[in-house]
Amino acid sequence: MLCRLTLVATMPSSLSSFLHMAPLFSLVTLFSLMICSTSAEGPPSPGYFPSSKISSVSFDQGFRNLWGPQHQRQEQGSLTIWLDSSSGSGFKSLHSYRSGYFGAAIKLQQGYTAGVITSLYLSNNQVYPGNHDEIDIEFLGTTPDKPYVLQTNVFIKGSGDRNNVIGREMQFHLWFDPTQDFHNYAILWNPTEIIFLVDDVPVRSYPRKSDATFPARPMYVYGSIWDASSWATEDGKFKADYQYQPFIGKYRDFKLQGCTNDASTSCQPPSSSPSGGGLSPQQIAAMQWVQNNYMVYNYCHDPRKDHALTPECY
Repeated sequence: MLCRLTLVATMPSSLSSFLHMAPLFSLVTLFSLMICSTSAEGPPSPGYFPSSKISSVSFDQGFRNLWGPQHQRQEQGSLTIWLDSSSGSGFKSLHSYRSGYFGAAIKLQQGYTAGVITSLYLSNNQVYPGNHDEIDIEFLGTTPDKPYVLQTNVFIKGSGDRNNVIGREMQFHLWFDPTQDFHNYAILWNPTEIIFLVDDVPVRSYPRKSDATFPARPMYVYGSIWDASSWATEDGKFKADYQYQPFIGKYRDFKLQGCTNDASTSCQPPSSSPSGGGLSPQQIAAMQWVQNNYMVYNYCHDPRKDHALTPECY
């Protein structure tokens, strides 16, 4: 954990003055240590960094355009996609996977982005229309006076397809400005758990508590930018305003490592922790710090939801 401290003091002109002021200096030192310990700029280290163990792939090595090709550009190892009043854009992995680590470094647009969704997610919607699974990382656009919302979500067997959507959203603000630089965002999906990571820090774990509440069918990896004015920003209060177009999302350092649909049954996804099992105590502590300080919504705590439909909350 980092801290930032600025202390300006005038040294006493004599030893007697210094001795007289010594208790004050002790109090200043103690206060400074207290400030240092509580004004961290980021979460405690998770102690394990899966992104560093997985080589990046270029966009062409792992993906193809899915829609809006005229709103997609590659340059110097990065992919830029954008939304304007005519279209957004999306891309899709070349292969489907039944488990793995899927990530990218993403940089978001500054300013007015209300109504706009920039995303990285897993889905099999094209294979199982009306009955699909999905694991989402979505950045909900915002107005200039408010931060982006990082939304994570899980849909199982069509729970995102009908009018009665069973959402499993957990939303976060970030401990940094995602418009200033690229940061790594990833989904680690294995047979027992889904972990959402930001710069290798777990922000959410979704365990497999039952077969009925956990996606198990192969999925492709997608990214997109699109207009979701009806719900994206404060439940649709603020819409996409095309006087600010184009709305841009930038991606680089794509990571795709896992078990493709046609891989042997002995294939194992990347480990989520140093032990190869579940999250370590250090990772759990880092995740708890994020949830205590930056989580802004948890579907399990929403009294408007019918929790009979989300038994994993109990």
